Amino acid sequence: MRSLMVEADWEPRKGFVPTPQDAERRLARNSNLVWKNPRFRVVDLPKPSVGQDEVLIRVWACGVCGSDVHMYEKDDEDYMVYPGMMHTPVVTGHEFSGVVEEVGRNVVDLAPGDAVCCEEIAWCGECYACRAGRFNYCERLGELGFTFNGAHAEYVVTKARYCWPVGSMLETLGEEHGFQAAALVEPTSVAYVGMFVQASFLPGESVAVIGGGPIGLAAVGLARAAGAGKVLAFETVATRRRLAEEMGADAVYDPRELSEGGIAEATLEETGGRGVEMWVEASGAPGVIDAATGALAPNATVVLIGRGPHRASIDPERLVVTGGGLRGSLGHSGAGTFGNVIRLMAAGRLDMSRIVTNPIRLEDSLEGLERLRNREAGKYMVLFG
Repeated sequence: MRSLMVEADWEPRKGFVPTPQDAERRLARNSNLVWKNPRFRVVDLPKPSVGQDEVLIRVWACGVCGSDVHMYEKDDEDYMVYPGMMHTPVVTGHEFSGVVEEVGRNVVDLAPGDAVCCEEIAWCGECYACRAGRFNYCERLGELGFTFNGAHAEYVVTKARYCWPVGSMLETLGEEHGFQAAALVEPTSVAYVGMFVQASFLPGESVAVIGGGPIGLAAVGLARAAGAGKVLAFETVATRRRLAEEMGADAVYDPRELSEGGIAEATLEETGGRGVEMWVEASGAPGVIDAATGALAPNATVVLIGRGPHRASIDPERLVVTGGGLRGSLGHSGAGTFGNVIRLMAAGRLDMSRIVTNPIRLEDSLEGLERLRNREAGKYMVLFG
């Protein structure tokens, strides 16, 4: 089967010492401290076989995520930019949908022919965090497309318990748009967990989103679907500003073109001086958290989803006098999130397929990764259907 694989050299940076267990398994907890000279190529691999609790899925669509781009990028010392956990060589791709082709003998809820999407987080179900229902913080988690082979391939194997049927989405959106939207349930669920599981806002309240990548665009769409009274977005790339408008933003700004007061001043003007009840920080850019806390409505929450290597500086007095708070959010699992997002899409209230700007073939994925380095596109989607 045709697959997109990344390889790299295990060469820990000077002063960084992985644990003996991680070194033996070639598992980097912080890839940018270990993996050097990342190399992508399209390869032929054997069609995978299924275990007793697994399913074999023929991939229909698989998104190219910002994490995939970070794996592709190198810093000045030729180390991989991606900072998270990873094993190589590995087939990339974790935002996907497809059709079940074969099931293991213990699988009871799925059958060949079922259309599905899947969670990327392979939670164990047995550690303390999982038993407490906090799957995103599993102590033994694996990650599809990072620590085991992912879905930038014609076929992928994963455990049945991570799969969610999406037939209802195909009925609403049709096969082409339905499979593409289903592939985006994963990043949409990342935004959903941050906005509605880790935090919340009431219908009629205002939401501002920083960053117009797929997760930021999902946050705009979710805010609109959930009844936000006003939705603002801040993004530097013109294509993504247009997509934010299409997803339901009432006003979209390029932060570089704002006056000295920046994001906070624009937000206060848009809300009559009140500020917003929820900020969604999905950019990972430096300086924006401090800006967001300059326009907090009473009891507002700043939800931190974007990740970056920078450190943040804020004025805590702004949080004290507004009763505001900062809340970090990681992952997409638990709380029925995938099911809720699928129902929203099937009901026609959230169509994430509209953010797909560049459908491509697997053979064009290397060119796509190179073009995505400038962050000018909306969403690249590898199609196999």
